[in-house]
Amino acid sequence: MSINTSGSGNWPDPPEQSSSRAAEQSNNNDASGYDVLNNTVRASPTTAAESLSEPRISFKRKQKTPVRFGLYNPFSWNSPPAARSPSRPGSSQNANEEALRDIPASSPPGSRQNGVDAGNKVGGPLDWYIEGPGRRVGYDNLTAIDWIFEYTKERQRIRHLRSGGKGVLGHLRQLLDAGHVWAVLIATGIVVGVLAACIDIASSWLGDLKVGFCQSGEEGGRFYLNKSFCCWGYEDLSQCRHWTPWSKALHVGSKGGGYVVEYIFFTFYSILFAGIASFLVTSYAIHAKHSGIPEIKTVLGGFVIENFMGIWTLMIKSLGLCLSVASGMWLGKEGPLVHVACCCANIIMKPLDSLNHNEARKREVLSAAAAAGISVAFGSPIGGVLFSLEQLSYYFPDKTMWQSFVCAMVAAVTLHALDPFRTGKIVLYQVEHSQGFHRFEIFPFIFLGILGGLYGGLFIKLNMRVARWRKSRRVSFPVLEVLIVALITAVVNFPNILMRVQLSELVYYLFADCKEIPNNPLGLCKTGVSSLGVVGLLLSAAALGFFLAIFTFGLDIPAGIILPSLAIGALYGRAVGIVFDVWQKKHPKFFLFANCEPDVPCVTPGMYAIIGAASALGGATRMTVSIVVIMFELTGALNYAIPIMIAVMLSKWCGDTFGKRGVYESWIHLNDYPFLDQKDDTPPPDIPVSQVMTNVNDLTLITAVGHTIESLTNLLKTTSYRGYPVVSDTANPLLLGYISRNELSYALKTATSRTSHNLTPETQAYFSHQPFADPLETLDLRPWMDQTPITMNSRASFQIVLDMFQRLGLRYVLFVNRGVLEGFLTKKDPH
Repeated sequence: MSINTSGSGNWPDPPEQSSSRAAEQSNNNDASGYDVLNNTVRASPTTAAESLSEPRISFKRKQKTPVRFGLYNPFSWNSPPAARSPSRPGSSQNANEEALRDIPASSPPGSRQNGVDAGNKVGGPLDWYIEGPGRRVGYDNLTAIDWIFEYTKERQRIRHLRSGGKGVLGHLRQLLDAGHVWAVLIATGIVVGVLAACIDIASSWLGDLKVGFCQSGEEGGRFYLNKSFCCWGYEDLSQCRHWTPWSKALHVGSKGGGYVVEYIFFTFYSILFAGIASFLVTSYAIHAKHSGIPEIKTVLGGFVIENFMGIWTLMIKSLGLCLSVASGMWLGKEGPLVHVACCCANIIMKPLDSLNHNEARKREVLSAAAAAGISVAFGSPIGGVLFSLEQLSYYFPDKTMWQSFVCAMVAAVTLHALDPFRTGKIVLYQVEHSQGFHRFEIFPFIFLGILGGLYGGLFIKLNMRVARWRKSRRVSFPVLEVLIVALITAVVNFPNILMRVQLSELVYYLFADCKEIPNNPLGLCKTGVSSLGVVGLLLSAAALGFFLAIFTFGLDIPAGIILPSLAIGALYGRAVGIVFDVWQKKHPKFFLFANCEPDVPCVTPGMYAIIGAASALGGATRMTVSIVVIMFELTGALNYAIPIMIAVMLSKWCGDTFGKRGVYESWIHLNDYPFLDQKDDTPPPDIPVSQVMTNVNDLTLITAVGHTIESLTNLLKTTSYRGYPVVSDTANPLLLGYISRNELSYALKTATSRTSHNLTPETQAYFSHQPFADPLETLDLRPWMDQTPITMNSRASFQIVLDMFQRLGLRYVLFVNRGVLEGFLTKKDPH
């Protein structure tokens, strides 16, 4: 977690925060493009000094009847006008038409202008600037949402819904409204399950196409079948007559020639699939690259990334994922499936204004959809819920957990009903283990946990170096880079029989017990001394896969790191298991093996692979509980609960010695996303905040008076700051409030619009109460300004300020001394 001393961050306020909604805009021209803050402002009543000098004239309309709750009358002192943000995360499209439209039909005349509830200054009431929640014009790309504003808007909507009708019709209307979120969750679960099945089938067929094809015939062979379905019913796939390797299709008889032909086809298709996937991503939907989990964490934390969950992103991500997985590169589909699930939920909820036009509720639904993505990736609904809670969600109330459970369950049931593998399993590498463990095995399990932490720490360090090198290059050729890595991967994979198969198939064979593997296709079940040769093959595959994954994770293709981590951990875990198995069989009377029964397998290498996979995943992601539960659901190995927990715990501890950040947090930090990590417990320096805040002399300030529409427009043109503190004057900068760039820009455009006020550029504009100003000839900008920003004394301790940022989720703080502005601090520090 970093602190911005120049006002370039954008950070969400948590819903439970009780302070006033603050407008947060950066006052820093950060070239990185992420120095963005929220656009929230609110007007407040005049100060005591102003109220003494102004005439005793009431600008507040007399109400004939009291308004219930005082929330829906935009001209009452307690009436925040309902606002709504754009229809998609991060979008400012049609913001002027959509902002603040949720006003009851009973609102007084003149309370709307161009979709924004500003009072009609021409012939309308003069109290349009009375204290309220401020004006909202919609969220721009790379800005943060206002949690308090969104939840306040939702409470207003619910109250309006409940007060709008009584009796049976009213209750039906409320029931229908409450059913919106459940309809979206169920529909999302179904769609995610169907998409996951399609991706499994397509990637499996394309992956097998690298080594051959199914020849059509009268006995059931069809070209569109993968090797498993083409040879359905054959225990030994080598005896399958319908499956035709490329060497046989080209009638190459010699063994050496056939090997070369198959090598060439394997490499060609690997490069082709990876190249197409990269071309689609870079040409049509750049947000479809990588796993998407770092961006999803940022979005769920309140940040807005435009088009990140749009229809094009969903299409390209799904198609690109099929191709990238089929290419055989060291990547996984689990992380991208979370992104796919969030895209589905975002698209499905678009017709429902109650969800689509409330960014806070939208993020609750996205949290539930993320759980569905993990559910179909691992066949683990409970693990998906915990993954969303532990890894992704910034705000996760109890209702979101229940919604996540429903969505994850529906997705898993749908995928199970479709049964893409025709085995009754949701994922290919789902296995079952019922045998227990012995006390002496605790020592190798501890060793595997340490290995997992070392793997995770080294992987993150090296992957970040590669990623920084990619970002530092002036000339970038993403597609060419993908082609080169795909070529190297194919050349390395083919000679090693363990690396030649798809990663999901490899993980299955590593997890499975030898009695469940017919014909031992990968040679993992050799006995005696010959099995030690398999250990070398396993370790070499783990080492090669480690380095290939370092360069693959970060390419411009849909790619996750979960499955490669599972595969690498399973490889070295199986190797350790085989070593102990050979040791026990050669020295059965050794004191460590005293509890082993004769003629009964004492060591199960498949369980060592599972524990190694859990340790590697824990070391890379620094997750704990969710990994343990996922492994339980994936393997059914409840007897191995303690070993898995020990390995995951040790992997996290060892990984933390390299750095506290997991791989996803490291990518968030690398991309400079404004993400608030509430789990960051790094002790801050014991210094006053005045040493880190941006001094008032380095800020661009706006005085309360002395402006015209033209001068303020020129200020926006000549500066790129995201917001401006408003002070009484520059000589004695008494803080009056804060106005964001978005609101100021929209207010100026609206004022000069012919369909609105139609003011001239020379019109006077002011930010403080002017009792004798003519509302027809001047522009009062107080409704667009936050007159109650969060402030602290400039002599406060930096530790206290940091704790407030972490605990309360503040986006910025203005520092004053007896009301005089002295500095500014935001969450995000430009690097």
